[in-house]
Amino acid sequence: MSESVNTLVIVAVVAWVVVRQFLAQRIDLDRRWWVLPAVLAVLAVREPGLLDGRHPVAAATLLGAEVVVGLMTGLGWAVTPRVWRAPDGSVWAKGTGATGLVWLGGVAARVGLYGAGAAVGMAQGGAALLLGLAVTLLARGGVLRWRAHGLEPTYRDAGRVVISPAAARKDRV
Repeated sequence: MSESVNTLVIVAVVAWVVVRQFLAQRIDLDRRWWVLPAVLAVLAVREPGLLDGRHPVAAATLLGAEVVVGLMTGLGWAVTPRVWRAPDGSVWAKGTGATGLVWLGGVAARVGLYGAGAAVGMAQGGAALLLGLAVTLLARGGVLRWRAHGLEPTYRDAGRVVISPAAARKDRV
């Protein structure tokens, strides 16, 4: 795939995910949440320019750092949203201000990695960023579903939705 297509895919996925992150969204616990990250990872690994052949050690180090940044961003992204169970039993999540800070930190770390690669003269493409994004989405999806499975149910009391005190304390970020 060309760099322009990689860039378009990255921008589209990030825009889609960021917008959805700050809207209340139902978490479908039976859905195959890992499909999009798997597709992105396959697209990244298929790219011939994933590692710069002129700087193999630096390229591998930066790729590893990109994966770690993706993992940390995904974990931070999964623990910062408010997660709750609705009276009908469905699970919902909505990003918080801390979620936005995690996003900004992840972007800043990726800019720093790009700058480090440019400083040593590495040829950098979008494949490493695509792989990092796949790791981010995979970590976020897995941890968010793990959190959702541990929620206590809510119930109705005379038409009001009541959340157990333990559940209310557990999910505030």
